Amino acid sequence: MDVREPSQNAILPPGAKRLANGHLAVCQSAVWLLAGPLILNSAIQSILNITDTWFIGRLSTHATAAMGAVYWLILCGILLLGGVAMGVQTFAATAFGGRRYARASQAVWSGLVASLLTIPAFIALGFVARPILEHAGIDPDVRELALLYWWPRFVIGGPIALLSWALSSFFNGISQTRITLVMTAVMAISNAMLNQWFMFSLDMGIAGSAWGTVAATALGALVGMAYFLAPACRRQFRSHLTWRRLLIARQFTLGLPMGLSIAADLFGFALFQLMLVRVGSVAGAATQIVSMLTSLAYGPGVGIAMAGTTLVGQSIGQRNLDWANTIGNAVIRLVVIYMGGVGIVLAIGTAWVTTWFVSATDPNASAVIALCTPMMWIAAAFQLFDGLNIASGFCLRGAGDAKVPALLVAILAWGCWVPLTHMLTFAPGEGFVSFLPQFGLGPIGGWWAALIYVVLLGLMLNWRWRSGAWRRNAL
Repeated sequence: MDVREPSQNAILPPGAKRLANGHLAVCQSAVWLLAGPLILNSAIQSILNITDTWFIGRLSTHATAAMGAVYWLILCGILLLGGVAMGVQTFAATAFGGRRYARASQAVWSGLVASLLTIPAFIALGFVARPILEHAGIDPDVRELALLYWWPRFVIGGPIALLSWALSSFFNGISQTRITLVMTAVMAISNAMLNQWFMFSLDMGIAGSAWGTVAATALGALVGMAYFLAPACRRQFRSHLTWRRLLIARQFTLGLPMGLSIAADLFGFALFQLMLVRVGSVAGAATQIVSMLTSLAYGPGVGIAMAGTTLVGQSIGQRNLDWANTIGNAVIRLVVIYMGGVGIVLAIGTAWVTTWFVSATDPNASAVIALCTPMMWIAAAFQLFDGLNIASGFCLRGAGDAKVPALLVAILAWGCWVPLTHMLTFAPGEGFVSFLPQFGLGPIGGWWAALIYVVLLGLMLNWRWRSGAWRRNAL
């Protein structure tokens, strides 16, 4: 789609090129230049998650199932509170697009302080894991292993992750995505070494994996702060001074709905995973492996979508809403094509790849591998529509439209996905509740429920973006 720029002398919108006839078109190379480091960053983040799964898989199937029981609970809890840090990208991108550089760095300090203010909430939420796992009927051995992983990974690691996100969100918002890539690379490399050290050299087992990830995240945050306070950043953004005028309230006003939108989706996934772990260690381990493998599609897809947040936000900062719509549509197409394609490739290679994540001496190894194959084909279709969901949501985030998307996600996740997973997975008498119909399709039924949910969610969020409702409050 071509868009006529209002003036030949106006600033070229982000991600745009001028055609010979004076119209503007999406410059694919500019989009990929911004998205490339974000894709690598997300891919490295996926590798970091896979690294944890691989190290824990060396312990036992029970340990892998234990990680699966709480992994998504941990992630959705961190993301629920993490919106106050991720919102920095929207504020920084809009300020940068409008050439208000000090306001962009002000968002970082506001995000850092807001992140520290979440510490009491992390401590309080730390106590919910045991009752959740007990009510879910998780095997006692798996439950105790899960709790050993939960406490350091969530209560200690959560606030540290938010500090890291506040810094990386700033660099993403000002198009310095290479710095975010450096931060994540430091975390990934150190995570592998620290996992080995904590888990085996110090003989801490599954808890050692959590502590290794926490330490690696702290190193990444320190690298980000070093860049933020470096002379070049201080000169342009006054980053050493803007801590004196914090805007905490707006971090929570935008950030909490933003966090809720992501957390509602992942909390649904956490309950989905918990239900499949209840079916048995084989189903739980297979689901964890498939989830980690599909992160190779999800992670880079999020990277491209994050470029959409930046480009949409910067376009709005220039007060060019038509271009924000054009560049957003282009990013959405890229994400859908990428995630759908990777999902198919993973499904084709499932039988070979999954052998890396089970111990050859484990008596359940063959059963886990056999179950992964049909799961992955459903997950491939899931990726296609999840791409539509993610990209539309991130473009809306760039426009500061967070409340309605959060409501849509919460309704579909908790009102559709969770009960449908229960109905399709469990046979009568096996589930958590008895008032829902139960069809007993097992873990495959659970994955069909996930697919139905993400199809509905992707279509709804894309409709929200295409409706242009975000334009009303974009400036």
